[in-house]
Amino acid sequence: MSFGKMNTPCTIIRVHHDKDADGFAQPRDEVLARVRAYHEQRHGNVKWANRAAFSEATALFRFRVTPGLSIEPLYIIESAAGRFEVLSVEVLGRRYYEILAREVIGIG
Repeated sequence: MSFGKMNTPCTIIRVHHDKDADGFAQPRDEVLARVRAYHEQRHGNVKWANRAAFSEATALFRFRVTPGLSIEPLYIIESAAGRFEVLSVEVLGRRYYEILAREVIGIG
């Protein structure tokens, strides 16, 4: 994967739930990193057909591993294409993350 294909700026976010004075949980976003990634939307080709186990995944992201940062499921990736919830994380050759994610659609 070359830097030429990793041209989508993305933000890696972890969502915390803080309790207010009344005891209600309020979500708060914590930005972990800003990276450039390769982004691919789901479409009907052979690669996506082979990912049948992750049928709810709507996007694929690939970006370089950042030292000290570990990506986990339920983290959020935010880009110009929208907000995506991480479903699966795989490290490719200790250099790149490959992440399958689904789009988060807000209410309202």
